[in-house]
Amino acid sequence: MTRLTADRVDGGYRNRPVLATVSLSVHAGEVLALIGPNGAGKTTLLRALACQLPLTAGKVLIDATNLAERDPGWVARRIALAPQRNAPDRPVTVSEAVALGRAPHRGWLLPLRAADREAVRRAVDRVGLGELADRPVTELSAGEAQRVVLARALAQEPAALLVDEPTAHLDLRYQGEVLDRLRQLAREGMAVILALHDLNLAGLWADRVALLAHGRLLAVGTPDEVLTPERLGEAYQTLLVVARHPVLGTPLVTPAPRDCCQEMPPLTRPNTLTGKES
Repeated sequence: MTRLTADRVDGGYRNRPVLATVSLSVHAGEVLALIGPNGAGKTTLLRALACQLPLTAGKVLIDATNLAERDPGWVARRIALAPQRNAPDRPVTVSEAVALGRAPHRGWLLPLRAADREAVRRAVDRVGLGELADRPVTELSAGEAQRVVLARALAQEPAALLVDEPTAHLDLRYQGEVLDRLRQLAREGMAVILALHDLNLAGLWADRVALLAHGRLLAVGTPDEVLTPERLGEAYQTLLVVARHPVLGTPLVTPAPRDCCQEMPPLTRPNTLTGKES
């Protein structure tokens, strides 16, 4: 069973450190959501896990193998990163853009085999772009272009899939469809890590949640264990209401107007609100 692990990882950009001693793991069959405020280090951690960012300390492993000891092609056949909105800006078709994900298997120059073309077709269908396979990517909406990026990562046929803001630019229908597909990939045996800004989506679709702030890992656990007023307040430094989804029972998190909260009875606040003024 595949297991992707960050072991006391430090990393950042040139002279700007971002991650500080981050340790976490995700195993096959699981969806792990990375959450935290802007600048918390979510994207940086995804890049570190995909070996697209040099580490200053620590290591990343897949099972017992240190990825620093493997060549980039070996890593790319096992770990795929779908970044935020990175579709080609040239008028290639959706299928041609997704076919770039086969490079770790075929290189950049060799023609696609039947197995490669089938992997591309499956990836395009998985993200709901089958009817647009022959359309130039320059004619796509922002949400469709984001799904091309995800399909390209799926075409790598990785054991671990890392996705940065998979619901960005998507309407409610496609948010649910994309997250359902990612969850299904996990159930089929893939290890999936998602960076999400929407805490409610994390609570609904993730098996576990990792909360980052200032490059440090504050908590890892089930949505019920992590999406609490105390932990979210420490990370986001604002007033939040944490309630229950009326149908599914998952944590439901919303920001709270300060003037409204100041008028609430004091005995109500500790159970529902968090922040410096609670």
